[in-house]
Amino acid sequence: MIQPGRQSLRKIAVVGRGTAGSLAAACVAHLHPDLDCELHHIYDSGIPVIGVGEGSWPSLVQQLQQLTGLPQTAVQKRLHGTRKYGVTFEGWGRCDQDFTHHFTPKNRSYAYHLSADLLANLLHEGTRAQHIDAKVLNITKVEDGAQVEFDNLPPECYDLVFDARGFPRELDPDQHIDISFIPTNTAIIRRCPAILKPKQGKPVLQHTFTRAVARPHGWIFVIPLTAHTSYGYIFNRNVSSLAEVESDFDAFLEKDGMSEFEHRSVIPFPNFVHRHMYDGAVARIGNAAAFMEPLEATAIVSAQLQIGMVLHTRLNRPAEHLERDAPVVNRFLVNNSLCYGLFVGWHYSCGSSYNSEFWHQACEKAWPRYRKAADPEVVNCTALRKFDEMIGLLNQPAFRDVDWKRVCAVPLASYIQISRGLGC
Repeated sequence: MIQPGRQSLRKIAVVGRGTAGSLAAACVAHLHPDLDCELHHIYDSGIPVIGVGEGSWPSLVQQLQQLTGLPQTAVQKRLHGTRKYGVTFEGWGRCDQDFTHHFTPKNRSYAYHLSADLLANLLHEGTRAQHIDAKVLNITKVEDGAQVEFDNLPPECYDLVFDARGFPRELDPDQHIDISFIPTNTAIIRRCPAILKPKQGKPVLQHTFTRAVARPHGWIFVIPLTAHTSYGYIFNRNVSSLAEVESDFDAFLEKDGMSEFEHRSVIPFPNFVHRHMYDGAVARIGNAAAFMEPLEATAIVSAQLQIGMVLHTRLNRPAEHLERDAPVVNRFLVNNSLCYGLFVGWHYSCGSSYNSEFWHQACEKAWPRYRKAADPEVVNCTALRKFDEMIGLLNQPAFRDVDWKRVCAVPLASYIQISRGLGC
């Protein structure tokens, strides 16, 4: 295939060793395998890889097979993974009944529950790159590309830099869209003994689901891996104290039969979308581009889209179109992330089985702010209009064939399942 942009990508950097950074480096090596293309994978080895949710969407299954050249069963075993067929919601909404958001086709399409650190290691094995262990101070667009400034090394210039350094410490209104209509901002991560173990070294093939369990202070995810079971309590530290949440977490684990656990971390996070994900030379990806709580495991699938769009645009479009292409790609990526944010925030719109301060804040105060936060004049994209159209479709007595092709981050089938489950 003739790729007119290939010659304009002779030196590429990926900054960050987490899921998004490792995926980006592997994609560059796979899509641009020229030996005279220089790929630098830059990261600080002192920063550990910690997966928040360790869930994914079905698109990752095929991509990992392509990037590693391994069969799906081998990839799954390497990741200590299980086959995720969707998310079960316990205690959410008005209906006072549990429900499941299935991947479609139901009971056929699956993703992985995976160990984030093992995913990074697996991707590194097959990635041709020069590894640079260094602290990056700044990444800026310059005349002929992007410049990376280091703590103890001279600066380097690149044709393209993928910035996967994670979410910002503070939000800047000029740089970030605050999507605090998603009412959580902190995660407590614990590991418990595995409830699913492979037999005779074979991968676990049974259907598994991520559990999303409503609790008084937020909700708890439960992710079954073959080496451990990952639990995370997602809450708002401005509404509930850490001691209150830890106490409820203890009670939940005891009821779940998990008397022993390893305390992993307490992670504060912002819910945001970066206004400038891609400028033609610097591509923010993963948690540097957007972050929202892991309720629907949107992090990895968003990173896949960000990396794929940027690379395919740069490789397949002539370099002279770069300045015109970049704003179009950026607007699409911002729009997609904000659509995910609206979909996730909507889960809180009908409350839960708990009449607690957190759920009152989430349902009555946080979620109603979504229209102001996603105002098209403020965000310069059409996410709100697309979301409104999807909600409008749910009120129709029947769906046309063309309706089933509608997507607002996720397809109509997902909106139908969540709407019926929540009792919207």
